[in-house]
Order: sequence, then structure tokens, then C-alpha cells
Amino acid sequence: MLAVNFTAFFYNLNVSNLTRQVKKMKMEELEKVMIVEGKSDKEKIESVLNEPVRIICTNGTISQLKLEELADELYDKDVYILVDADDSGEKLRKQLKREFNEACHLHIDRAYKEVAAAPRHHVAAVLLRANLNVHTIFLERKSRGV
Repeated sequence: MLAVNFTAFFYNLNVSNLTRQVKKMKMEELEKVMIVEGKSDKEKIESVLNEPVRIICTNGTISQLKLEELADELYDKDVYILVDADDSGEKLRKQLKREFNEACHLHIDRAYKEVAAAPRHHVAAVLLRANLNVHTIFLERKSRGV
């Protein structure tokens, strides 16, 4: 009985690990990539998008070495950049613009300051203008409370 449970444990562990690796490989194969500042920005965008897009978080900053590695990795991808409408976001945008001069730069209204703080209908409109597919519920009247 112990051997069966031990085997089942390692089988589940290996399947789980394999599933994570396959998911990571699929994300790396996606043609569209969006670079954002933080995890909450990523979650907001994921909730609005209606197509697979790899979203990379910089956590507000990125080293030159990491930036160059990322540029090499994403050279053949459609890159979108959406950062906060504040000083640190604009500083990051300038840094990203040097490495990703072909990237599509998306901007939220300065009134919201942060991507995560912007209402979903506004984020959806920004993404839609960049020809990204969004859930249509966020394009309906904002009075619905979404």
C-alpha cells in the first residue's frame, strides 16, 4: 500500500511538472507578447483579453542585460507595451522603446494613472484600438458596472 501511494505521489508530481513545462512552451510560442509593469496589471489585462497573449511583468524595472535577452527572445514577435501613466511607467517605456523600437505602445488615460486602477471598459478600449481581441462585455455601456 505504501509503495502504491509513493508511486502515485511521484506520478502526480511528474505530471504536474510536465503540465507546467508544456504550458510554458506554449506561452513562448505565442506570436503576441505584452510587456507590463506588475502582476496586477497582468491580471487586469488577462481578464479583458479574448485571445492568447503572453504577458511579461517587469515588476517596474528591468536590467539592461535582461532587456537585451528579452529583445533577442522576442525579435520575431508582435510586442505591445502597456505601462502606468506615471513617471516610473514613462521611464520604463523609454527604456523598452530603445530595445523594442517596432513595438506597439499602448497608453491608458492619465486620469487613471495605473493600468490596474483603470476600469476594464477603458483597458478593453485601449486593447481594441491595437487590434487585440477583447471580451465584448467590456465594450458595452460602462453603466453595467464592469
